[in-house]
Amino acid sequence: MAEAAVALPVADSKGPGLIARLIGVIFSPRATYQAVVARPRALGALVITVGIMAVTEGVFFTTPVMQEVLMDMQVKTIESFGVNISDQMYDQMEKGIARAAYTTPLSLVIGIPIVAAICAGIIMAIWGMLMGGTGSFRQVYAILAHSGVIFALSVLFAMPLSYAIHRMAGANLGVFMPMLEETSFLARFLGAIDLFFVWWCVNVAIGVGVLFKRKTFGIAGTFVGLYVAVALVLAIIRSGN
Repeated sequence: MAEAAVALPVADSKGPGLIARLIGVIFSPRATYQAVVARPRALGALVITVGIMAVTEGVFFTTPVMQEVLMDMQVKTIESFGVNISDQMYDQMEKGIARAAYTTPLSLVIGIPIVAAICAGIIMAIWGMLMGGTGSFRQVYAILAHSGVIFALSVLFAMPLSYAIHRMAGANLGVFMPMLEETSFLARFLGAIDLFFVWWCVNVAIGVGVLFKRKTFGIAGTFVGLYVAVALVLAIIRSGN
């Protein structure tokens, strides 16, 4: 008598691990977001990405160099909107800068999950309810949580660079036009467009496209278009003062 075939149990794959997913968001976002959508988990990604940002900024803002850089940036930003800084305002700003090593990480830990939840709600409202897509808030939130690795890279890039050149720096379009007057409209507009944020917009668009089964191009165009529009409005306001 032939032996009965014994069916071996198939192990339930849990998909790629947390570190693999975060690396995948950078190098293979579409495949990674397919795994994230299949098993939406946000906590681990938030802990690592927000932790990197909070610790990095906290460490650098303990240094006198970065405290001076932060003060200079705040003064220039306020003055660009036509506000005259009084001695009392300056004193309050100095006190705030002295606490930046603690308040900045705390604001990131509290603020980023809240902002991610708001963004997830907006995405669900547009591509879920209005456009009839099938997906859950949890899935969108997991996409946004994993995309935070791009912001973590942005902080790891900007903080050492700012410390080295003694002014707040980043990967914005303004670095390609150093000949422009710093207070000109074009310089302010280009300086407001951060390449890491543009990358993030496209990256999240890939994840949203995977979830709602839509083309990335249209979603990315919406995200980047809104970002550029905000940068344009801010540049107009600042240039008018």
